[in-house]
Amino acid sequence: MVFIFLIVLLGKYNSLKKSYDKFMMGKKAKSLEDEIASIFEDISLLKISADKSKRDIKKIIENLRDTYQRVGIVKYDAFKEMGGKLSFVLALLDKNNDGILLNSIHSSREGCYIYLKEIIKGESFLELSKEERTALEQAIKYNSFME
Repeated sequence: MVFIFLIVLLGKYNSLKKSYDKFMMGKKAKSLEDEIASIFEDISLLKISADKSKRDIKKIIENLRDTYQRVGIVKYDAFKEMGGKLSFVLALLDKNNDGILLNSIHSSREGCYIYLKEIIKGESFLELSKEERTALEQAIKYNSFME
C-alpha cells in the first residue's frame, strides 16, 4: 500500500518538476525575481497614473457643468418681402437652463441687428418672439452628454 502511495507521489512530483523547469527555462532565479519586481513597479506606476487620470477627468467634468451644453437654433425670414431665411435665434443654456438668446435680424437695406436676452432658469424677463420661444424650447429639451 505504501509502495503504491510512493509511486503516485513520485508521478506528481515529476509532473510538478516538469512544470517548474518549463517556467524557469531560460531564466535564472535572480533575473526572474528582478522581472517580477519590475512588473510590480509598473503596476504601481499604472495605479498612480490611473488615479491622476480619474482626478483630471473629474475636474474636467466639474468645469464642463458650467458651460453652455444645451443649444437651440431657429432660422427665419424677419421681413417676409426680403426672401431667404437670413435671420436667426440662437439659444445657449447651461445645465440649470441659464444662458442667453442671441437674435440676429438681417435687413438687406440696413444691415444686421443683433439682440441679446438673458435667460434664467429657462425664463426671460423680456417678452420673447415666436422664434425666440421656439429656440429656447429646443435648448431646454436638448439632451446634453453631461446628463
